Amino acid sequence: MTSNTASGETSGAVNRPLRALQVGAGGMGRGWLRTLLAYEEVELVGVADLDVARAKEALEQAGAGDVATGPTVEALADQVRPDFVVDVTIPEAHHPVTMEALRRGLPVLGEKPLAASLAESLELTAAAQAYDRLFMVSQSRRYDANLFAFRRQLRQLGRLGILTAEFFKAPHFGGFRDAMDHPLVLDMAIHAFDSARFLLEADPVAVYCEEYNPGWSWYAGDAAATAIFEFDGGLRYVYTGSWCSPGQETSWNAAWRASGEHGTALWDGDGLPTLEIVEGGETAPEGDTSEADPHPGIAGSLREFVAALRTGTTPMGTARDNVASLAMVYAAIESARDRRRVLVADVLEEAYAQAKARAEGPVLEALTGWTSLTPPG
Repeated sequence: MTSNTASGETSGAVNRPLRALQVGAGGMGRGWLRTLLAYEEVELVGVADLDVARAKEALEQAGAGDVATGPTVEALADQVRPDFVVDVTIPEAHHPVTMEALRRGLPVLGEKPLAASLAESLELTAAAQAYDRLFMVSQSRRYDANLFAFRRQLRQLGRLGILTAEFFKAPHFGGFRDAMDHPLVLDMAIHAFDSARFLLEADPVAVYCEEYNPGWSWYAGDAAATAIFEFDGGLRYVYTGSWCSPGQETSWNAAWRASGEHGTALWDGDGLPTLEIVEGGETAPEGDTSEADPHPGIAGSLREFVAALRTGTTPMGTARDNVASLAMVYAAIESARDRRRVLVADVLEEAYAQAKARAEGPVLEALTGWTSLTPPG
């Protein structure tokens, strides 16, 4: 991409809060409302939802009933003149909402997944490049001080051999998740997959995955899976999880183990990670400050996004970066469907062809200019 800075609207807003337009007022949307209203660097100026009454109700409950409402970005943007858009719509709406905002010159902070398909994700990544606006995906579970500490421990293990994540929960959501074809891998595993990329500071080459559904499962689709990802150099990342596993449940962040040539690091997903150096390694001094710990959760995503708009720095979770995490999801699904090892590059290549077939104008020009399957950054 040519730039990660915001448009002229934000470059002149150094000494005032940035104006936010939120799209989506459902359950997650209400959490974002509270987060936006609590952050002094942001002014919430509008909430769009196809159900305008729901948007008004959410604002009243948040104590912000005077904020403007409307059905869409188009209906509100000229009225409230936002500096950026927060997209908290359902996955199927991510593409039209984000595309409209980017066309209008508005940076976007979106909820995961990036889009409802990998092809749509590549098209939106190209749109951010074409319209020269920041598009960041809020992978909120990256914003955890203990995850950062765990990564610092991995760097002390020398050459890594295996990273594992175990995820066992039994949530009764109701609604769309109960009817999904791939409820665990598509809706939840991306958090662990994205964390693995963050921890290993690398991208996977291939995957073999099996999905299955225990006989007592209340999900229509496969609610359990095991995936073995191969990274460069022979490193393996193994994910095993179930969304219908009552009792002795893990953290929502999963339970992790990393094994390297000098020892092992463990993290239960909630508390502080632990490290044992056995031979040849050096334990980092207490209080290592090689990188700053983040503000937690979606508040951390918002703070980094705003900082990026103000300074032009590149945040975690840009669309270009997040595509690789979403590609892990779709490669795992394809592997489980075909019962074979799948190359991540093959999945990206197929999605790239689909994105080019559907794109037009400057977005198509941007896609055509890519020289590899990894979007330029």
